[in-house]
This record gives sequence, C-alpha cells and structure tokens, in this order.
Amino acid sequence: MLPYLTTVKPVRRIRYFIFLKDVLILALTTFGGPQVHLAMLHDLFVRKRRYVTESELMELNALGQVLPGPTSTQTITAIGFKIGGPNLAYLTLFVWVMPAVSIMTAAGIGIYYLERHNLSLQFTRFIQPMAVGFLVVAGYRIGRIVIKDKISLALALTAALAGYLFRSPVMTPIVIALGGLTTALTYEKQQRMPKEPLRIQWANFFLWLGVFVAAAGLGAVTRSLPVRLFENFYRNGSFVFGGGQVLTPMLYNEFVAFKHYLNREEFLSGLGLAQAIPGPVFAIAPYIGALSMRDAGVSGQLWGSCVATAGIFLPGTFLIFFVYRFWEQLKRYRVVRASLGGINAASTGLTAAAALALFEPMAPYWPSVGMVLLTIFMLLYTKIPPYALILGGLVLGLLIK
Repeated sequence: MLPYLTTVKPVRRIRYFIFLKDVLILALTTFGGPQVHLAMLHDLFVRKRRYVTESELMELNALGQVLPGPTSTQTITAIGFKIGGPNLAYLTLFVWVMPAVSIMTAAGIGIYYLERHNLSLQFTRFIQPMAVGFLVVAGYRIGRIVIKDKISLALALTAALAGYLFRSPVMTPIVIALGGLTTALTYEKQQRMPKEPLRIQWANFFLWLGVFVAAAGLGAVTRSLPVRLFENFYRNGSFVFGGGQVLTPMLYNEFVAFKHYLNREEFLSGLGLAQAIPGPVFAIAPYIGALSMRDAGVSGQLWGSCVATAGIFLPGTFLIFFVYRFWEQLKRYRVVRASLGGINAASTGLTAAAALALFEPMAPYWPSVGMVLLTIFMLLYTKIPPYALILGGLVLGLLIK
C-alpha cells in the first residue's frame, strides 16, 4: 500500500498541471462567447482529454445557465471542482480569467492615458457602433432559443419596455425575478420527475451571502470607492442571468447612466474590445473598474481592476459550488424548471433594451447606423470571427480621418 500511496499524489499533481495548461490554452484561444466556449470545451475536455463525459459537460453547462454569473466560467470552474475539489477549481478560475482580465485592464489604463494627454480616440469610433451590433446579434440568437410561446414573447417585450423606460440598476434583478415567477406559476406543464429529499450543504451559500452583506455594510460605512466598486460588481454578478449580453445593460445602467463613472463612448469602446479578446465576456468588468478609479493614478486603476474582477466572478463561483452538490435533486422540481423560461425571456428583453438605449444617440448619424447594420450582417451571414471584425474596425478608424 505504501508505494501506491506515495505515487498517487504526484500523479494527481501532474494531471492537475496538465488540466490547468489546457485551461490556459482555452483562455487564449476561445473567441465568440458561451456557445463557442462550449464547443471548444467539448472538443478538448471530452473528446481529447476525457476529463468529463459529454453528459457531464452538458449537465454542468445547464447548471451554469440556471445560476447567476458567467456560464462558461462556471462550467469550466465546476469541471475543475469535479476533478480536484475546490482548490483546483479556484486555480481554474484564476487561469481562465487572467488573460482577458489583463488585456482589458491594460485597455482601461490605455484609454485614460490617451484622454489625459489629449490624444485622439477617433480610431475607436467604429468600435462603438460595432459593439451595438454585437449586442443585437447576441440578443437575437438567445431570443430564437428562449422565446417559444406567447408568454415568453410577452415577458421579453415587457422586460424590454421596462428596461428602456426605467434605467436604474435596481430594475434589472426585479424584471428577471418577475419573469421567473411568472413562468414558475405554469409548473403544471412540466413533466413530473421522481423526487429525492434535498441534502443541502450550506457553507458556500453562507459564504456568498456573508461577502454580499459585508461588502454592502463596509461600503456604506467607509464610503471607500474600492469597497463600493467591489460591492457594485458583486451585486451585479449575483443577479445576472443569461451571460454577458444581460450583464451589459446592468453595467451600463449602473456605471454610465446612474453613477457616471464612465461616459457612453468609453463604455462602448470597452464593450467592443471585450468581444474581440479570448475568454469570458465578463472581462469588461476590470476595464470599468480601472476607469472608475482613474483619479487615483495607475496604482488606483490596477486596484480598481482587481476589486472589479473579484466582485464579478466570485458570486457565480460560490453559488455553483453550493448548488452543484444537490443539483441532481433540485432539477427534479417542476417549479425550478418552469422558472427558467421566464428568466431567460426577461433576460432577452433586457438585452434588447440595452441595444436600443445604446443605439439611440447614434440614430442621426448614418455612418454609425451603417456600421451597426454591417456588423449585424457580417455576424449573421459570414464566418468572420468577432476579433477580426473588431481589428478591422480599428484599422478602418486609423485609415479614415
């Protein structure tokens, strides 16, 4: 037994190291959002490495879609948890997000440097309408999946109207919750499944809730901007269902329309860049965090990026660790399954509201309108990757004065 025991840990370490290397490869090469991420996870983690089976991958991805937070990040983190427990999962999260976070932090610092030295940002002017085009296509694609009947259509339209008329950060979680409650009432349409008693381990839930309450309390007492930024992003990360396209209106409402930490042009430039880099779209958070603390210098911007990154990614991680342990029992309840349709429909409506709000100031300018339409066409009818479109927009901005 002793020789076996002495060789188990080194073998596991080697396997964990190879897994983290594969995660890094994905973090540097996955462009295009959750749908593309899932395909690449299947190719590498299921077909080539066999870390998980196809059914296990799809189950973990479904769990990520149910919970608030970034679906791709939660899926890949849950795989790390399944392979090596919480320690490997946290390392997986760090390796997965760091390339995109580093790029977007540098972008935030770079944008402020150009503004401070009165250097023109005209080369980014095509990125802003392109970002609106990306948002429109994301909403359209998710809408085709989740809008299946008159109820989901009505919820999407109502959410779009509410999100457009009431641009408060408080409105988003309310709309999403009401959407889920509406379809939860139709649970009798769901197929019955044999139930098992829920065996819940509450540690990660209390960790999520404790950080939530502590951040809100400390922010209110200290009025410290880094603490308040962490709380803002932690709250948004705790209530965003549907991925990056739903996070966008939440962040725009809070940091641009409500608190004015960024202007509209800065936000759209960051949104466009976030579409062009590999990794999670939630990486727009460190960009916003860096610009929110621009007055504190480069060190302050780096600190702003760190608290924003932690705030946006930790809630989904805590929650998937919590729910993962009893997901098999939970998904058997019809109310839970029924609520998902309303949550997804409301999220689609909020995406439409964000796209409309961002497009509205561009409407009088035909070059911007043309770029929005061209971006939509290229995304829907060509196979040109998003990063190539964004790079093309930057080059066009440099060439056309």
